[in-house]
Amino acid sequence: MERKSFLKSIGLGGVAVLAAPFVSLAKGKQATQRGGCALIPAETPGPFPLDLNENVFFFRQDITEGLPGTPVIQRMRIIGLENCHPMPNIRVNIWCCDLEGNYSGYGDLEGLTYMRGYQITDDNGEVEFRIVFPGWYPGRVVHMHFQVYVSTNYSAISQYTWPHETAVEIANNSPELYAQGPDPMTPEVDFAFADGYEHQLASLEWDENEQSYVSFIEVAVEGAGVDGVGYLESQSNQVFSLGNNIPNPSIDYTIFPITLHKDAEVEIEVWCITGQKIYSEKLGGKQAGTHNYKLNFLEKGLTKGSYIFQTNVKHSGRTHNDLRRFLVL
Repeated sequence: MERKSFLKSIGLGGVAVLAAPFVSLAKGKQATQRGGCALIPAETPGPFPLDLNENVFFFRQDITEGLPGTPVIQRMRIIGLENCHPMPNIRVNIWCCDLEGNYSGYGDLEGLTYMRGYQITDDNGEVEFRIVFPGWYPGRVVHMHFQVYVSTNYSAISQYTWPHETAVEIANNSPELYAQGPDPMTPEVDFAFADGYEHQLASLEWDENEQSYVSFIEVAVEGAGVDGVGYLESQSNQVFSLGNNIPNPSIDYTIFPITLHKDAEVEIEVWCITGQKIYSEKLGGKQAGTHNYKLNFLEKGLTKGSYIFQTNVKHSGRTHNDLRRFLVL
């Protein structure tokens, strides 16, 4: 199965994603509060976004492509505004400029793809990327763009920045890399953050064990966590549902309940979160009902780490998808 088909279930393979509205997250930058957490303000997606639909290799953790710079482990947690609970199995896109303030894919850098990628949130609503700390360009403080695809017709888009003093420190510590020098702006005078950035400030601290800076930001979007708004389409729900696997995490195996509402052809795939397909199997025609698929880690060559289990169900000439992220201990 082609990777493009794998990505259909997370809203990357169809035209519907291109039409997905950028939700207005907070009017007048006054963060809405509901359920004890605050909605992150909406921001512009550009001017340098790229359509990732035809570039499925963007499913990756390391988005640097060997670009030199100060390493940062970027972690994000997506929660639902209604109840502040995590939102698992949701796609998160991120992109930013390089050390000189340029974006891949534009101008002289057309065709290049560094500093762009996406991941799928785990059971705690979290994703992790490997980046290098970006530079700045006139009129903007250092920042990261991101987009959260909650479903194929609803996505939230915004930006975040980091503590200014740490950004200056990074540039001053590596003048050979950050030739433009430290960021001359602060978030307060950046048009995107000038009217408040309380919920758009990620942490940024050096981790001696990781030999990298580690950054974290929690983002609240419309919907309820865990069992609330999801990315599945009603058409797929009418054909089948993929339950949560048990046990998860696990050492040696896990079981995925696949419930068919109609007779259908079933195929399963296992992907590692860096974007490689590890295993696939055609299960053939199955009758309506619940079918438990036992995934033996040793048998399938799965070592310690995070993976994605995808189910592809074909009925009446159409293929429907769903996925779950799981952890091998």
